[in-house]
Amino acid sequence: MKIQRMTLWQVPLTSHETYRMAGGKTCDTVESVVLRLDTDEGLTGWGEVCPIPHYLPAYARGVAPVIEELAPVLIGADPIGPEALMARCDAFLQGHVYAKSALDMALWDLTAKAAAMPLYRLLGGRQMDSAPLYHSITCVEPDVMAGIAATAYAQGIRQFQVKVGADEDWQADVARIRAVRDAVGPGPLVYADWNCGATTLTAIRAAQAVRDLDIMLEQPCESLEACAEVRKVAGIAMKIDESAHDMGSLLKAHALGCMDVVALKLSKFGGLSAARRGRDLCLHLKTMMTIEDTWGSDITTAALAHLAITTPPRYLLNTCDLSGYVTPRVAPDGPVRENARLAPSERPGLGVSPDEIVLGDPLAVYQ
Repeated sequence: MKIQRMTLWQVPLTSHETYRMAGGKTCDTVESVVLRLDTDEGLTGWGEVCPIPHYLPAYARGVAPVIEELAPVLIGADPIGPEALMARCDAFLQGHVYAKSALDMALWDLTAKAAAMPLYRLLGGRQMDSAPLYHSITCVEPDVMAGIAATAYAQGIRQFQVKVGADEDWQADVARIRAVRDAVGPGPLVYADWNCGATTLTAIRAAQAVRDLDIMLEQPCESLEACAEVRKVAGIAMKIDESAHDMGSLLKAHALGCMDVVALKLSKFGGLSAARRGRDLCLHLKTMMTIEDTWGSDITTAALAHLAITTPPRYLLNTCDLSGYVTPRVAPDGPVRENARLAPSERPGLGVSPDEIVLGDPLAVYQ
């Protein structure tokens, strides 16, 4: 089997509600890049990457130049066994892992289809029927956030990510955290996410003001060292997100003692291959994980579901149904939230069939 053609689409994904984070970052309409690999045997593989603007060193319009640069390596190559071909791509073009994540995902889709198996079987096998979901709450007024949390709770959600820091008012953030904690009652997991937007002092002041609550903190500061200081002073469990992007960063966060939970985002690591290696390292470190990505639609959500259910339940905190936060749905058969959980398809590969009418005209074709 050989790769014959690569097609890219750029698809605007619009959030159901504007998603506000610390530092003035927002998600309203974001460009997602969809990749299809066609082979000479008629099989196709799908991948997706959707960087959030101003969030990480990645941008949607940087994907096509990377795929074009890699075309001499990819066209005519055997796609079966993703890690071997990705190693050749890395040798040819270093870095640009976010752009390569869509390629890696498409190669896994193809490999699983060639094996006539759902992807999770190749990623280690099913360890649970479905994965628990969290619900992310945009950073707005405390009472509005409490209402969003109450609605999600009524739908079965028991894990809540509370975005804070959008107005750089730590006392308002304390009110947000308390409002959501009160809205969902005792028991559910509530964690406050600054997306690196707090100083050490601000994070410590806010954390000390809610020490009476059952909560967790998520990446308050930009550096791991600053996060470790907040974790030490506040004495509150912490999830690392933005600073976790490879094996070295996972080991560093673990050594600093600030990684009670970690977010493994596919595009930060460079795709399913690297994220799976990160997952296995976290299992060795006995660290709980969120299996997710920065943003995306049905293709990315399907990939998350497959990797999530191959993780031992004891160490999987949650995953995210990204496609549930945006429109349009690019694949009508993509996985959807059911009883606050997410399960992958039993069809071969990722199990999704993107609608090319929804995708629109291709951005680029390489053959």
